[in-house]
Amino acid sequence: MSTKEAYKLKIEAEVELAQARLAELKAAAKNSAADARIEYENQIEELEQKIHTTKTKLKELSDAGEDAWEHLKDGVESAWNKLSRAVQDSAAKIKDKL
Repeated sequence: MSTKEAYKLKIEAEVELAQARLAELKAAAKNSAADARIEYENQIEELEQKIHTTKTKLKELSDAGEDAWEHLKDGVESAWNKLSRAVQDSAAKIKDKL
């Protein structure tokens, strides 16, 4: 397996974990009071956008040739880091309110 493919699989697995966490946050939002639900829905929308951005960057990485993918790696890392931080922040906010 190439380094590019291994890296891509690693990030894809991490995105899947983020999507699972997002599903948990959606469930928590459904069980919350109306005012908290609005805040949760805003956080969920932000997470969905970050997941989409990360998947778009991964697609670009997948489409890149073996010599060009290293140039795209920073964009994927940046998108993943933003998504990861947003998931952690949202989970902490929701946990504090439960």
